[in-house]
Amino acid sequence: MAAAADEPGLRERKRLATRREIQRAVLTLCAQRSIDKVTIDEISRVAEISPRTFFNYFASKDSALVGDELELACDADIERFITAGAGADVMTDLATLIGRSLQNTDGDREIHELRRAVMKDNSHLFTMRMATLRNFEAGLQQIVERRLTADDPHLGEDPRALAQRALLLTLIAMAATRHAWRCWAEADDCTPLSAWVAKSFQELYTVTSPTD
Repeated sequence: MAAAADEPGLRERKRLATRREIQRAVLTLCAQRSIDKVTIDEISRVAEISPRTFFNYFASKDSALVGDELELACDADIERFITAGAGADVMTDLATLIGRSLQNTDGDREIHELRRAVMKDNSHLFTMRMATLRNFEAGLQQIVERRLTADDPHLGEDPRALAQRALLLTLIAMAATRHAWRCWAEADDCTPLSAWVAKSFQELYTVTSPTD
């Protein structure tokens, strides 16, 4: 029953499906010809929606091309991470938190590949996409700071040391996440992105653990 409670309702599934269809339509059209020759009317026609519906989901053609900004997991997941306790492993818990955050990305390999192809020829889209990733990273760092403070209140009394340690953990976690994303995009199976995140963090442990 708990697993079912985590699944989005019918309305949310329809909303997500519409967003994906819009992104698939705009990316497919822009992969075929230059962006400035693709219109909102044409995108809407391919996605089988009205132009008005398009603007209910995206503010512009560029925002649809760049895609959704990555969002951190729900408040309950974040709270579990922060209050896990000093005895729990921070990186293991980060892997779980990031995996939960990326669950809605599962199954979008086609869109991911289309976006990479379009961004390769349109550098301004790459810049916009990187900005969304930096926002995700900044939000994650704030959560890590809260976790470190909960684990060690004395560290919380030194804001600079706290921020530096949280930044280090965040950057390591983001490197593992980028590795997972790359492996997921290049894989020829149906393993979801969230599972690749777990694999990449495990690989991180393997390569950094001291050997006898």
